[in-house]
Order: sequence, then structure tokens, then C-alpha cells
Amino acid sequence: MKLPYEVEVKFKVLDPRALKRRLKDLGLVVVERRHFEANVVFDFRDLRLRKACSLLRLRTEGRRQIVTFKGAPRASASYKVRREIETEVEDGGALQNIFEALGLDPVFRYEKYRTAYAEAGRGKKAAIPELLYDETPIGNYVELEGSERWIDHLARQLGYQRKDYITASYAALHQDYCRQKGIPTGDMVF
Repeated sequence: MKLPYEVEVKFKVLDPRALKRRLKDLGLVVVERRHFEANVVFDFRDLRLRKACSLLRLRTEGRRQIVTFKGAPRASASYKVRREIETEVEDGGALQNIFEALGLDPVFRYEKYRTAYAEAGRGKKAAIPELLYDETPIGNYVELEGSERWIDHLARQLGYQRKDYITASYAALHQDYCRQKGIPTGDMVF
């Protein structure tokens, strides 16, 4: 069963090959093969969800479509801790039409290739805690989801320190990336 509150951090991956070797050495196995994800974030015209640090997203993974609501993060010095509610939907196009009829518009699109890892012997349904490896247009990242203790333990085993913890969203990381490169912000797509 998924935790009612998601606890996560991200790390920038500078050497994907070394990371994958380390994951193998630690006994983490692929529980969900590399796949493409297209995400659309919705908000009202006044951006009230963004202002409330909340998110409404429709994700497409192959034939699967998943709607997710993420609440405002709880106060935490090192982790992103927030309520997450998600469910698979049958018709994402119809859901998008419903959102738009309610006054929600697509405000940000982002794409990535994701591979999910977990400790050996755990199936995907029981994959919390898990390690997600994301290949994005702005670089590669590891996302750890699980208890704070598990995150800290695995982060150390992977060679990361607390100062390396990233709690920013992909939208915020994309904005920073564009600002650093001097390019216009827009959608984070390949």
C-alpha cells in the first residue's frame, strides 16, 4: 500500500554508468523497465494551485493514464513530504476536457524516461521504498521515495550527502536550467 504522504528527494546524476553499477552492487533490481512518460500539469488561470504549492497532473505511460494530486509540502529541512493521491483513469482525453470545462488549463508539460528499481524480492506493487532513475531534457536524476531513514541510508550508499538533496520539482529545476542557460522557459520536452 502506498504511503498517504510521499517522502522523496532527488539527486543529480553525473555518471549514469557508475550509478547503474552501484545499484547492481547494492542489490537493487529493475521493477519497471525504462519507459517514456508524458506529463501535463493543470492549473486555474490565476495559478491558485501553484500558489498553494499543489499540483494536478495527468501522466501518460504507454497506454496507462494516471491522474495525480499533490498537496502542499509539509515543513521539512531535507525532504519533500506531501500528500499524494493518484489513480489510473480510463480516458485521459475525456478527463482533460473535464478539467478544462472546470476552468483548469495545461500550464506545463514535461517528459522523461523512467526506470524504477527496488530491493531484490520486492514486486512493483510493494516497491515503496523505491529508487526512480529519470532521464530528462535537463539531465538525469535519481528520485528516492520511502521513509526518511531509508532515503538517508541509500543516499549514503550511493555516495550522496544531505547537501546533495534536491526537493525542487521538475518545473522548478527546468526554470533554473533555462535561467542558467539564458534560454526561454517553456515546456520541458525532448
